[in-house]
Amino acid sequence: MSASRMPHDARIIAQFTRWAKPFAELAIHAEAESMAQTLAACAVARDMKVLDVACGPGIVACELACSGAQVTGIDLTPAMIEQARQRADRMGVTVAYHTGDALHLPFQADSFDRVVTRYSFHHMQEPGKVLAEMVRVCRPGGRVIVIDATPTPECQEGYDRAETLRDPSHTSALTLAQLLSLGTEVELSPVMMHQYRLEACLQDQVAPEDWSALKAMFAEDIAGGQDRLGMGAWEGADGIRFYFPISIVAW
Repeated sequence: MSASRMPHDARIIAQFTRWAKPFAELAIHAEAESMAQTLAACAVARDMKVLDVACGPGIVACELACSGAQVTGIDLTPAMIEQARQRADRMGVTVAYHTGDALHLPFQADSFDRVVTRYSFHHMQEPGKVLAEMVRVCRPGGRVIVIDATPTPECQEGYDRAETLRDPSHTSALTLAQLLSLGTEVELSPVMMHQYRLEACLQDQVAPEDWSALKAMFAEDIAGGQDRLGMGAWEGADGIRFYFPISIVAW
């Protein structure tokens, strides 16, 4: 691990150790429609070998295991892996979980029929290298799937500013064009693309010390009426609500 990466990895582990249980329990992460779209993109069949990279609390991995696939999950944060194992136990499914680094996947080349990651690339300092690792461990003719927030180019800077305040382990959310370009660089061919918006409440998963500044940022964006953050924020009955702009790309 390079010295430059160590502080960022420490930020990821600190953030997701702190939020492991609330993150695992937050309904938005298992929302039915977006999960159905994720499963459709993965197109998993029984006995396929599937890898979930940066699997977090195992939400996608466990759903894939319900299809009868042989699922492996890997995540940098031990507390997330513990949540993932508890989830698998509750659901009565088998998933092989590992603590490890997405930049150096501990698997042989051509090991999996499907390699997926969801809501993780915006934490990666080198997403292109992570994608290359996902390709390395995917068998020829298999499928690599990336699902993540993709702001529009004109809103990317504002989106990143808001998300970094909410989550210090955020690096940058790629635009859809940037994400597709990463696939082109490793000679992947898209087989499907889909975009959706995931509604969220601003107060969910915000540290108390960051709440005032984040609320002020969103309130200013709402008052300005120009959606500079690219999240379509509005004042709801339960506080500020907004959308994550999500893209699914399967190669």
